[in-house]
This record gives sequence, C-alpha cells and structure tokens, in this order.
Amino acid sequence: MSMTMEEEFKRWTAKRKAALVTEIIQGKTSIAEASLAFDIPPSEIEEWVDEGRKGLENALRAKPLDVK
Repeated sequence: MSMTMEEEFKRWTAKRKAALVTEIIQGKTSIAEASLAFDIPPSEIEEWVDEGRKGLENALRAKPLDVK
C-alpha cells in the first residue's frame, strides 16, 4: 500500500478516506489488505468505496444532483 501509517489515525477524515478509496479503485490495494493494514472492518471500507463511486458518477453528470 502506498498510504503509510506514520502514526495511528485518530479519525478518518474525508481526505484520508478518499485517498484509500482511490487506491482501491486503481487496484493498488484491496479492501481486504486495507482492512488488515488499518484495522477497519471490510464492510466499512466497502461503504466508503460505494459512496465514492456514487459521488464520482454524480460529479460527472451533465446536471449533478444536489447531494448533501
């Protein structure tokens, strides 16, 4: 994984989640690897990936939905 753990994260910010989701989508790591590396349940990471894909799809729409 290219994300290094310099210190244990106290909380996963949107920026950190996005970086991890990007690595998963690019095939640089897997959900299983990330789960083990960061001690996060795979189901939680899967939710992040699903939400990231939804957000990406919405961002590329001709008329993006107002998502809050």
